[in-house]
Amino acid sequence: MNSRDTQLKAFDRLLTIMDELREQCPWDRKQTMETLRHLTIEETYELGDAILDKDLEEVKKELGDVLLHIVFYSKIGSETNDFDIADVCNGICEKLIHRHPHIYGDVTVENEDDVKRNWENLKLKEGKKSVLEGVPNSLPALVKANRIQEKVAGVGFDWEQPEQVWEKVEEELSEFKEEIKKGDKDAMESEFGDVLFSMVNYARFLKINPENALERTNKKFTKRFQYLEEKAKEINKPLKDMTLAEMDVFWEEAKHI
Repeated sequence: MNSRDTQLKAFDRLLTIMDELREQCPWDRKQTMETLRHLTIEETYELGDAILDKDLEEVKKELGDVLLHIVFYSKIGSETNDFDIADVCNGICEKLIHRHPHIYGDVTVENEDDVKRNWENLKLKEGKKSVLEGVPNSLPALVKANRIQEKVAGVGFDWEQPEQVWEKVEEELSEFKEEIKKGDKDAMESEFGDVLFSMVNYARFLKINPENALERTNKKFTKRFQYLEEKAKEINKPLKDMTLAEMDVFWEEAKHI
């Protein structure tokens, strides 16, 4: 691996290039935090895809794209004298030191859960009115549900055993089935949300990331369906003209690829 000196030189090179692009490139000069925002979100999702695919070469490239955006925002901030990259780095350093008193102070912890509880309690002492303030409103609902549950668990609002959580899942499923019988769409949607929320909670107890789990299934389904489409082309028969039994033959084949 590269030495610390080489790493610092590489980061300095990126800062220099950013300065040059901001000054000389018409596109880079035109960008604002608002115009970069959607691109940053896109780059973050691409990084997430690479991580799930376990493609480390792609992870490296996508990390570079995300780092560029961090440097870009910092450059824009420096132009208005609000902050620069040093302020960003020092800010996160100070936060990490403050939030890890078991490393930089005299606090003793037994395990990861103790660290999480300390983290949330320290945030409240910093002036936050709610432990849920740190959950962005714009997060996708599944990710948001997981973060909400992690946050409240960090201050002790949690189940004690996984079995209790599964009982809650079964309870919510039962209530959902009852609303299906009644046919009230609004009530059905509400209860379905409760089912999903309880399943996300159960996944957390099993140390499963629900977003990653669902995305793995999305990728698996996509791969199998595309295999089905390829086979349909090979026999020159459109999917809409195939029976479910015919499609199922290729679907089962796809499971073993």
